[in-house]
Amino acid sequence: MKFLAQELPSPRAIQEAPANGTNKDPLIARNLQKEQYVGIIGLAIALIAAVRFLSRRVEYAIIFTIILSAILIVFFLLV
Repeated sequence: MKFLAQELPSPRAIQEAPANGTNKDPLIARNLQKEQYVGIIGLAIALIAAVRFLSRRVEYAIIFTIILSAILIVFFLLV
């Protein structure tokens, strides 16, 4: 109950986020999204091709998990 009674900071103490275009943070990647998707898809294809030489069951399991993950991601983004 002690936490509920604490005083909130004044509105003047809360700073707003900077306007768009003024944030020059070097740790935030920009304009790399398409290249990242191409790299991820390339890695997935290479992984499946490498596993194909080892075991067909493992290949099917990896393909199943990739498809299931994509379906779940789309489901959770749209719901």
